[in-house]
Amino acid sequence: MFASPLPCRLQVGLILGIGLTCLAASRLKLCAAEPATADQAARPADRQTESAEKSLPAEAAAGAEASKTSQKSAKGNPLPEEDRKTEDDSDNETVKEIFSGQVLLLTEALKRKGVTAYPEELKGQVVLETRTGELWPIVPDWRGRAFYQDKRLRDRPVDLIAHHAAGVPYLQVLSIYTFDEQGARQLTDYWCDICSIPMYEIKDCECCQGPIRLRFREKDLPHDLLRHQAPEDPRPAPAPGSKAVSPK
Repeated sequence: MFASPLPCRLQVGLILGIGLTCLAASRLKLCAAEPATADQAARPADRQTESAEKSLPAEAAAGAEASKTSQKSAKGNPLPEEDRKTEDDSDNETVKEIFSGQVLLLTEALKRKGVTAYPEELKGQVVLETRTGELWPIVPDWRGRAFYQDKRLRDRPVDLIAHHAAGVPYLQVLSIYTFDEQGARQLTDYWCDICSIPMYEIKDCECCQGPIRLRFREKDLPHDLLRHQAPEDPRPAPAPGSKAVSPK
């Protein structure tokens, strides 16, 4: 005799129970493995983040040190024109002297001294003729160039704050002082009325590209200067033959 088969409902229940048991067992294995894997994957990323965060201050410090080094090395180089312009247009480390006289074309200055020269080779060159008769050629740089460009600055009494390097027979002009008809000393430069900025040679305004004008401001000389000449009369007199008006 054969045993009677299990009821249909019991068979279905057994099958479902076995399936659920297997599914639960496999989920337990996955849950046990996932935390370790996730933790292992996260640790390298955390280490990279910590390393990057630590490297940032070091890189910033290195950048700051490089910037300081660059600034130190730049001090030995000539400064841009804009950085050189102060109230007296000079550098504190530059030896400054006052040279009094008037600026002339070199051909005219040599002619007055009886020196014959071919004017073609000397065309446009200018010199300061001091009250004692010395001739100082002027460097046509950012400040001295005005004497080459503007005849209004020549053949008239001037005080020049200037520097001359040892062994170099040229003056580097730093500031220009002229005198009015009453003998008042005036700091002289160029000025843009629109942009309100000073300039030091004849050209269009560096800002608005508009015209500029010759400007005179009554001003005393700075006190921290050496005087190349010390005339009794602080108002330099024009040299013989000058077109300038003598101060009263």
